[in-house]
Amino acid sequence: MVELAKLSGHFIAPFFGRSDVAVEIKADLSPVTAADRGAEEIMRGLIHKRYPGHGIVGEEFGTENPGAEFVWVLDPIDGTKSFVTSVPLFGTLIGLLHQGQPVLGCIHQPILGQLMIGDNQTTTLNRKPVRTRSVERVEQATLLTSDPAMIARLPASRGYAGLMDRAALTRSWGDCYGYLLVASGKADVMYDPLMHLWDIAALVPIIRGAGGVITDAKGGPAYPAETIVASGSAALHRQVIDALSS
Repeated sequence: MVELAKLSGHFIAPFFGRSDVAVEIKADLSPVTAADRGAEEIMRGLIHKRYPGHGIVGEEFGTENPGAEFVWVLDPIDGTKSFVTSVPLFGTLIGLLHQGQPVLGCIHQPILGQLMIGDNQTTTLNRKPVRTRSVERVEQATLLTSDPAMIARLPASRGYAGLMDRAALTRSWGDCYGYLLVASGKADVMYDPLMHLWDIAALVPIIRGAGGVITDAKGGPAYPAETIVASGSAALHRQVIDALSS
């Protein structure tokens, strides 16, 4: 996993901050660049070489051998909108499933040189153990999300607006970087109302390994799910789920 992160990061980094990087809009209206596609190709190639019997699920090039005992789940650039506007709140997500469940996850931010890995039991940032904060009340919490405008169009918008009013600080430091902040104790809640498999798989072992809680917006299993809430403590998580459900 470290090797995949470093090789993809070496490929991605030279594209960052360039004004001549072409941006295509996919059918789901999300952007994609040569950096996304090239990084995923590099990771797929290494997985094929090292573990030819493993499966792969990737955002850019689809699914191979999904019924394998071990399946890699790849999002080469999570936060492409940030990436193409030279904002370093993006990262590469690499997850590993064993018999359909996330057992290992990685967030790699190649510009800032941050590599976070979790295995459901422990989480490290640049090889040093990290833990979530023990904040237990929304009123003490830093609340993050990726796209407030998207939330405003959804049924949970009133509940989220209530959370914003109560939280000590609310920011849109989103995509995978928000989860890195929660896992490392720099923020307390991350909420995303629209997620895909490649967005989630890596996050579950990271948040759990750091001592946090990650579920869907109703408190159910985080993988697979379409909405995700990650919190630094169980007490805080329950308050957030209750607010969104209201």
